Parts: sequence; structure tokens; C-alpha cells
Amino acid sequence: MTDYAKVRMNMVDSQIRPNKVTDPAVLNAFLEVPRELFVPEALRGAAYIDEDLPVARHRFLMEPMVLARLVQAAIVRPTDQVLNIAAGTGYDAAILGRLAGSIVAVEADAGLADTARTALAACNAGNVTVVTGDPTKGYPAQAPYDVILFSGAVSHEPDALAEQLTEGGRLVCVVKSGEGAVGQAVLIERVPGGFSHRVLFDAAIAELPGFEPAPAFVF
Repeated sequence: MTDYAKVRMNMVDSQIRPNKVTDPAVLNAFLEVPRELFVPEALRGAAYIDEDLPVARHRFLMEPMVLARLVQAAIVRPTDQVLNIAAGTGYDAAILGRLAGSIVAVEADAGLADTARTALAACNAGNVTVVTGDPTKGYPAQAPYDVILFSGAVSHEPDALAEQLTEGGRLVCVVKSGEGAVGQAVLIERVPGGFSHRVLFDAAIAELPGFEPAPAFVF
């Protein structure tokens, strides 16, 4: 029988700490949240490997190291309201739930949203609300947000969704500009009069459906 607590500790010590994640609150969140609850039962033995894991057709759970670095860069505070875009099975939202005051997790796939609600309830993430809706539109009903995190790569910086940030708010995502391109983790901050943009690190994670580039017009 797998000792998941021991495997979680190994994930933190061998994947996350060596990759510039030093915030104790972030490290503790990854130690506390049972990642195995958020993957299909057949994949639970592989839940803690340092790769994206498939959870549905064209949908993946982001590898732990990339998620940890994004969360650390977002500087999530206990009073923050967070928006999680394309939440999938809810693991990223559960991590955020250990750090923030409240989380809205938007997911287009109703089946994945139901899976997320079940898994989040199992790990007592009562401050996470899963909403079935279009992630490309965010969730303006509860905006503005202190933090927005994308659970997968997008084709361009999501400037429209950054409008749902509060003043001083932070958006973190991975941008992949083309087929086969290496993704770059990006931090967008809302500052007086506009937004600042900063590239953080390279990251190879799966793209999110719905955030692909618009088809080029051909004459």
C-alpha cells in the first residue's frame, strides 16, 4: 500500500525545493494536499511524478514544480480572493485554498467540475467554490481578484482577464506562442494606470483548450 504522505514529502524535497521554491507556506500547502485524490484512480500510483498527468481528453494536471513556482510568484496572502482559470479536477485550487481567503475555480467541463467538487470536499477545501462556466471569460461576478492563476498554458498573455484584477493584483500563467514553442511563465501585475509584465522562467506544460490562437485569415 502506498504511503502517500511519504511520497508527498519526496515530491516536495526532490522536485519543488530544488527548483527555487522557498516560501514555507507554499511548501506546506504541497505537503498537506493529497494530490492522489485529483487524478483518475488508475493513475494514483503516478500522482507525484514531475510530469503533467492526463485527467480527461486534452486536459492535464500541471506538474508540481511549475505550479509551485507560479503560486510562489503570485505571493498569495491569507486575505486574498483568487480566481483559478480552467481548474480541471481542482488540485491547483486546493493548493491555493491553503494559502488564500477564498478561491473561485472556473471549469468548462461539467464532469471535471463535479470531480473537483468531490476531491475538494474530501480534503476539506471549504473556501473553494467550483463554477461551471467558460474559463476564457473568467468570472466577473465576483471580480476584482487579488490573484488569477491559469491551470495550463495559453497562446498569448490574457490581457482581457487581467482586467478582473484588483489594483496591485497578480496574474500568473504560462504562455506558449506557437506549436512546439517553449512556454514562458509570466507574471502580470495591475499597477496604477495599467499593467506590468515580467517573464519568470521557462515551462513546458500542456495547453488549455479554448485559449488557442485565433485562426489566421487567408485571402
